[in-house]
Amino acid sequence: MNTKDITNESLTERVKFNFIRYANCWEDADILLKALDIQEGGRVLSIGSAGDNSFSLLTANPELVMAIDVSEVQLFLIELKKVAFLHLEYDEVLAFLGFRKSERRLSLFHKIKPKLSSSTRLYWEEHRKQIKKGIIFRGKFEKYFKFFRTKVLPFIHTKKTVNRLLEDKTEAEQEQFYEDKWNNFQWKGLFKLFFSRKVMGKYGRDKAFMNEVEGSVSTFVLDKTIEHLKSDKAQDNYFLHFILKGNFGEELPHYVRPENFAVIRERLDRLQVFKGYAQDAFDTGIDFDYLNLSNIFEYMDDATFEEVAQNIAENTQKGAKIAYWNLMVTRSLATFSDDFEANTLLSEELSTIDKGFFYQKFLLDSRQ
Repeated sequence: MNTKDITNESLTERVKFNFIRYANCWEDADILLKALDIQEGGRVLSIGSAGDNSFSLLTANPELVMAIDVSEVQLFLIELKKVAFLHLEYDEVLAFLGFRKSERRLSLFHKIKPKLSSSTRLYWEEHRKQIKKGIIFRGKFEKYFKFFRTKVLPFIHTKKTVNRLLEDKTEAEQEQFYEDKWNNFQWKGLFKLFFSRKVMGKYGRDKAFMNEVEGSVSTFVLDKTIEHLKSDKAQDNYFLHFILKGNFGEELPHYVRPENFAVIRERLDRLQVFKGYAQDAFDTGIDFDYLNLSNIFEYMDDATFEEVAQNIAENTQKGAKIAYWNLMVTRSLATFSDDFEANTLLSEELSTIDKGFFYQKFLLDSRQ
């Protein structure tokens, strides 16, 4: 059985991909760009997801970014964002996607829909409600956070307390606020219930995505969250702002910051989308210099991980850089094979400033 067969059997036959799972990328593009340090003319393979980080990689002036995803619906989302960038002005893009309040989203959709491919246009015409409500809020994962924010969090803290958590203060003041004002009985109890394996598997991620996780999911997530909430880094973390307040606030994700809009728009012809698994991209004959693999190893059993790691080793050249995240499952290319070398110091440095506070660690390896 080859790598693709294993992956297909372990994921596509057990997980539905006919809806938006992620309307946003939940990995930190800032540390991804620092890690890969893409040189002009480089060729990048990037897990598609919601497209955000694939757009961000264009700011490094690569020759090509291939956004790959097994979900056709996620690729429909990427194309929608791409066409919005190409044919709307910056403020219109923010309004259309949901970063700013707007009653014009459907009219903006009518403006850009002739530019969409036929299959993408058909999908979004049948899902106009998602566009009207702001597409960045409409993924399953984002709806999960909304349920927490609107139905669970009010039993833990008032909006005033949430605002105070995110106010500017010193590290010592942040930790003291957490201990004195935030860390109550309801917080620990309801948090662990809501972010349990069962609840998260049903309403947030798919339960199949946690097959390789050992131990308590809720304890892991709570420990990582506590560590972050005690830090002053929580105060301007747009991921945390979205989870607790329902929007990104003024600290926008990298790809929609005003200083990046023009350069991303100018280079969108270098962005390709591809349906399949990461290893399928190697069949295109493109030699990739950089790989953004998100946290794809999280979903693999040991045998599948070893097959995929070997496939990467056989299809990348010396010096290629591979960036990826560990969430609740520890996977390391460098530990698996001497074909890879871990960039330990940089990985540890970037992990400490990762806005994706729920991840165990960020890793950067190089092909030897």
